Amino acid sequence: MNTKHTAVLLSLSAAIAICVAMVAVQPAGEPTSSAIVQGKDLAGVRAAVESVGGDITHELGVINAVGAELTASQRVALQERGLLLHQNASVELATVSGGDSRYVHFPALVGAHLLHEQGIDGSGVTVAVIDSGFLATSELQRLPNGDMRKLVAYNSITDAIIDIPLDKFGHGSHVSSIILNSSSPLDMPDRYNGVAPMAKIVPVKAFDKVGQSTYANVIRGIDWLMANKDAYDIRVVNCSFSAEVRSRYWQDPLNQAIMALWQAGIVVVASAGNTGPDPMTIGVPGNNPYIITVGAMTDNYTPAYKPDDFLASFSSTGPTYEGFIKPDLLAPGGHMVGLTRVKSTLAKQHPEFHDREKYFVMSGTSQAAAVVTGTVALMLQADPTLSPDDVKCRLMASAAPAVDPQGNLQYSVFQQGAGMVDAYDAVYSTENGCVNRGLDVANDLNDIEHYGGLANQNEAGEFYIMGMQGDGYRWDGTYNPNAYFWNDAYFWNDAYFWNDAYFWNDAYFWNDAYFWNDAYFWNDAYFWNDSLLAPMTVNVWVEQE
Repeated sequence: MNTKHTAVLLSLSAAIAICVAMVAVQPAGEPTSSAIVQGKDLAGVRAAVESVGGDITHELGVINAVGAELTASQRVALQERGLLLHQNASVELATVSGGDSRYVHFPALVGAHLLHEQGIDGSGVTVAVIDSGFLATSELQRLPNGDMRKLVAYNSITDAIIDIPLDKFGHGSHVSSIILNSSSPLDMPDRYNGVAPMAKIVPVKAFDKVGQSTYANVIRGIDWLMANKDAYDIRVVNCSFSAEVRSRYWQDPLNQAIMALWQAGIVVVASAGNTGPDPMTIGVPGNNPYIITVGAMTDNYTPAYKPDDFLASFSSTGPTYEGFIKPDLLAPGGHMVGLTRVKSTLAKQHPEFHDREKYFVMSGTSQAAAVVTGTVALMLQADPTLSPDDVKCRLMASAAPAVDPQGNLQYSVFQQGAGMVDAYDAVYSTENGCVNRGLDVANDLNDIEHYGGLANQNEAGEFYIMGMQGDGYRWDGTYNPNAYFWNDAYFWNDAYFWNDAYFWNDAYFWNDAYFWNDAYFWNDAYFWNDSLLAPMTVNVWVEQE
């Protein structure tokens, strides 16, 4: 199917809430299903749903929508009023399997330990983690001086402020541990087991005991964060989860909420997903062009020896369907040790990776995203004036790509982005204006204009970046498991050209002239419609690397 056909989409600007002063009677016994109903304003949408007899389950003010249980006839009635309906799809967390010992060297792998020695440890920065909950252990609950680091906790499943968001699944605790665990290994008392050990946290529980959630529950968590960002000075949000791509990025309600966070000055870090190594496997919200999307590398169990490090085979790769290069960068994501309840679902499913006390070993882009979130906290402590675009620019400008001894890129930018994160260099970088050029988040959210990136595909099936030359910017879609040098000395000569964007309009939809085939064209099966009931979970469990 030619993508020109996919341009015929319901514009969000046409989704106007028209409230009719009559209440539809729900037919007896007619089954209901969950949907997200979106319009121009929250009050109008709420009134419209109530007028047809729908049962409102979530208020999602961040995208002017509600979650509701609706019958088929109620759906039709709301669509006839000009409202936009999305299936309340599922979301999953980004998880893979474990390892065999406590491994707490990842802060040193990215240079965070050097910053800790200088007093740059995340102090004064609040991180929000949207995940499966939080482990109420002293290493996470309190700072080393005894002060409470958990400022507040919100359960977006039950829509309630709670004292302890019990993590029955185990994923959220592990991710939070990588970000801010303030304990030290016995043999290295001057080292911390977290990247930003003095940061504060606001956990948002949106995933259940098996790592499942829905769009409505995740978006309600984002809506709560938007409403409370100033009260708790929330500067960065970690999103270690993924959902299947079902529409253009700007039509996806979760991505709309994510873009609203970015527009509000909150840095958003998302996992690329664990469905690699094939191309075009980045999920939602990692496919969002504005935010920081993180893939995973592994040190091959030799943290002190860089030449055998390699790109994790599970790490999802780009480009996105709109032609953007993702992931933006890589971080350690193999055999990562973090705190997790021994009675959690993950620990019970994989007992060989738990020490039967507190620590659990997992791999995944979830863990890689957590490393970058911790790095962002360090950057914001060092310079609180940084905007989200500034943070993304400095992370990418300071990253180290994988190269061979001759300095040639050994993984394409579609696989590694700018390369391996370097927390120390990111903190001391002075770069600005090098990312998201040509993008306007306000225009995107207001449905004025939308954007595409510079990735394309030739007749041979190779992905390339328009306007850039070199083997590193061309990829045949295969994965090479061999290890390569991660070279700090490599410089990007055409600095972040792949972040430039063109206006997305009818004249520049992907079409046959760019040799895209039906395997990559959007078709009706991928658009939001009543038949879509795909799950949203934390990223899938993968084997350790």
